[in-house]
Amino acid sequence: MNLSEALAAGPLLTDGGWGTQLQLLGLGFDECPDVWNLTNPAKVGQVASSYVEAGSRVILSNTFRANRISLAGFGLADQVVEINRSGAAISQRAAGGKALVFASIGPTGKMLMTGEVNPEEVLEAFSEQARGLAEGGADGLVIETMGDLEEATIALRAALSTGLPVVVSFVFDTGRNKDRTMMGVTPEQAAAAMEAEGAFAVGANCGVGIEAYLPVCKRLRSATKLPVWIKANAGLPEIVDGKAVYKTTPEMFASHVPSLVEAGANFVGGCCGSTPAFIRAAAERLARCATS
Repeated sequence: MNLSEALAAGPLLTDGGWGTQLQLLGLGFDECPDVWNLTNPAKVGQVASSYVEAGSRVILSNTFRANRISLAGFGLADQVVEINRSGAAISQRAAGGKALVFASIGPTGKMLMTGEVNPEEVLEAFSEQARGLAEGGADGLVIETMGDLEEATIALRAALSTGLPVVVSFVFDTGRNKDRTMMGVTPEQAAAAMEAEGAFAVGANCGVGIEAYLPVCKRLRSATKLPVWIKANAGLPEIVDGKAVYKTTPEMFASHVPSLVEAGANFVGGCCGSTPAFIRAAAERLARCATS
C-alpha cells in the first residue's frame, strides 16, 4: 500500500484496542504486554491479524510501553530494541500487504515538569524505541496517548530521525468540555505545535468516547492542513465484578464514524474497549457511506 494514494482514496480505517484483546488471550493484568512480542508472538500476531481481517487498513503494534524508561519497571530495559523490532515485524507479517503498519509509541509514564526524567533521557529512550520499530519494518510511527506537549515534541523529534512518517495523537478528556489534555493542551495548540515540528498527521485517541471526539476533530481540522487521526475509546468503562466493562456496542460506535469523517478525520479507529467487531461495524458503515 502507498500511504498517499490510500489517503487520497478516502478515510483510512485503523485498528482497535490491543490491551483487552491480549488479556482475552491470557495476558495478566500485572504482566508487561510488550514482552509478549518475544514470549508469545503467535498470540500478538493473532490480535493484529484479527484487525486486518475486520477491515483495518492501518494497524498498530504491541509496543505502546516499549521504551527504556517504562520497561525498566519490568526489568526489561536491556531488551528495548529486540521487543520493538519484533513488535513491528509481527504486525507487518499480519498486515500481509493489505494494511500499513504504524507502530505504537506511548508516553514514558514519567513527568518532565516534576523532574522525574529529563529531556535528554526521554529523547534517548524514544530514539532507541523508534530505531527498533524502523528496523522491524514499520511503515510509519504513531506517538499516542500524549498529554504533555513537551514530551510529545521530544518523541516526535526522536521518531522523525527514522525518516518514517509520524502521527502524534493526544488524549483530550480534561476540563469542563473534555477538550483539553491533562496538562491543559487544546486541540489548536497540539495541531500547531506538531505541524511546526514536522508531523505527518495529528490527532486524538483514548478519551471519554467517540461522540466526544467529534468537536475535537472539527477543531483539529480547522487548526491544521495535516491529516487528522481519531482513535476513540468505546466510552468509559464500568466496573462490574471487579472487571472493566464497556457498554458501547460496535453498532453504537460505528454510528458516529460518518460524522467524524465529515468533520475532517482522515484516519478513524478505536482505542480502549474496542474490538475487531467495532472495526468490522465501522468498515460496513464506511462502505455504505461510499455507495450512498
